[in-house]
This record gives sequence, C-alpha cells and structure tokens, in this order.
Amino acid sequence: MNKKDITVNKLKSLGETILEDVGKNKVPTIKVPSRGTSNIVYDEKKRYYVLGDRYGKRSLGNVKQISKMAQMVYVANFCKDLIRRGKTATLREMYYVSEGWDVDFGDQQESNIVGEDLEVTLGMTREDLGLMPEEDGASVYGNIVIQDDDVEINALKSGKSGYTISPTIDEVEFVDHDVKRVIAVETMGMFHRMVQEEAYKKFDTLIVGLKGQAARATRRFLKRVNEELNLPVYICNDGDPWGFHIAMVIISGSAKLAHVNHQLATPNAKFLGVTASDIINYDLPTDPLKDIDVLRLKELSKDPRYRDDAWQMEIKKMLKIGKKAEQQSFSKYGLEYVVDTYLPEKLEQME
Repeated sequence: MNKKDITVNKLKSLGETILEDVGKNKVPTIKVPSRGTSNIVYDEKKRYYVLGDRYGKRSLGNVKQISKMAQMVYVANFCKDLIRRGKTATLREMYYVSEGWDVDFGDQQESNIVGEDLEVTLGMTREDLGLMPEEDGASVYGNIVIQDDDVEINALKSGKSGYTISPTIDEVEFVDHDVKRVIAVETMGMFHRMVQEEAYKKFDTLIVGLKGQAARATRRFLKRVNEELNLPVYICNDGDPWGFHIAMVIISGSAKLAHVNHQLATPNAKFLGVTASDIINYDLPTDPLKDIDVLRLKELSKDPRYRDDAWQMEIKKMLKIGKKAEQQSFSKYGLEYVVDTYLPEKLEQME
C-alpha cells in the first residue's frame, strides 16, 4: 500500500471512529497527542525532540470543544478530497476555502493549528495530507540528477540558482549524483558566492541555500541525501545565536515539530561555522552582541541540544568576546577567500 492510500485510510478511520461512537450512543471523542512543552522531550538516543505519551481529548460532550472538533473533521475531509484527486493546497488556500464551510476560523493561524492537530493525531506530515506552505523552497546547486514527476532535472544545469526543492520532496527520486558532501549555507548571498567561485567543483559538493530558517521540505531533502545517498551534511551559518539555532533545527529538530522530527532532523549533520573561534582566529569584522543576543545565547546554553562540549565552549566564548559576525564578513580578505581558504581549512579539520 502506497503512502497516499495509507493517508486516506487514516483519514477515513478518524471519521469512522466518530461514527462508531454515535452508533454506540457514546459521546464522540478524538484523542489528540499533547504538543504542550511538558510533553516535548529531548531523546538522547535519537538526538532530537519527540512527543511524550500525554494525550488530550476533543469531545462533543464538552461545549468548548465542539467547534474545535468540527473544524478538525472539516479539515480532515478537505485533505481526504485533495489526496483522492491528486491535488495539493497551500495553507492559505485552505483558509479561504474554509470560508464556504459551516465552521468558522477566526484567522489563518487558527486553521494552521487545526492542520497541525490533524497531522499529530494521524502521525502524518501536512505534506502527506496535501497541505503545502507558502514559502519558496531552498536552492540546490551541484551534480545531482533528480526526477520530479516525469521530468529529470540536473541541478548543475538549471541556471545559477539551481534546483528549487519541491514541497513534495518525498515524491522526488534521486536518479544519479557525483558529489561527496553537502554544504548548506544560511544566506543566498553566500550561496551565490559559492556558485560563482565554483565551490561545487572544488569540494565535490552540493550547495544548498537555506534562505534563513530552513523550510520543512529543505530539512527533509537534507535528511534524505544524508541517509539515502550517504552524503555528509555540513551547515555554514552566521556566527550569532540565530545562526546557531537555524543549524540546530536541521540537526536536532525543533520543539514545535516534535511530532515529525523523525522525518526532518539530520542528527549526523555538522556545524561548519561561523563560530566564535572563527571570529577570533580569522579576525573577522564584527558587530557587538545586543541584549537579546546575550539572552538567547544563555537560553541555548541550557538547551539539551547544545549539551555537547564544543557547543558549550563556542557559546561561552561568544558571550566572553561580546561579538557576532556574518558569513559575508570573510569578504574582508577578498571575495574568493571563503572558498579558497576558509572552507578548505574548516573541512580539513572536520574530516
């Protein structure tokens, strides 16, 4: 049975559970795993956040929950129809479609949350349910051939912006590749610099432009190439707490998405930089840490995902020097420096 059939069956089972309760003269109830902070646990063995075993209940016997349960049923029916018709819809489109339903969402945020409730209840991702985000996918440049529907795409021959990662990345097949690693960079400025300096040749690498916080499809792509193609993944971000966080979400997932981190996190991915040590060793141009940066660094130091000694050392060192730096700060030494000097030195240290 393929994933689409499995998803449809799970959606149907949700409705059948409600009908069975009605047939037995019982108050219809749906069990929804809790996504509260007390039920989000860092799994040391898996190295990412997971949901605990606490559940909440949506019951038609509770006046306050009738609306939420109705919203969930409508969204489930909408998703079942999408999958059966081979279609997808953005979260924004679903919100506007809901204007014609007999239930009301106060705003799109409310409909988004109901979609998340549905995916955690069924153990499926929203992409499995046919729901897509609004944001564009990240860019991939390098020698990999991908089959998307009936089209084969070579990310090395798709223009200087490469291949744009599809929201339905699980339906994409990796046909062939001739690379040894993946380097993901936070900014598109650094992505284009690495393409121009032909880093893909020099390091036999795929270059992935994250466009800031990596979208779900981007994280799924990185996990797939790491596990299915056995390619090591390196993440090169700005040297500040926000860059650290973007990298760690790729490595160990996020608390918010604890229910799907098993499909998104890449625990074996490594942080390539920029670190506080890099700021000192390469004498990079910097900006002073703001109060919010200091607060965030202190929060990270207590986060179980940063328990590793190397992370603790870099966080303490950044707090001590009171400075942060961007990826592009290496341009102080020339546009070619990051590819000709910095990355070779860092990769040699890590490999």
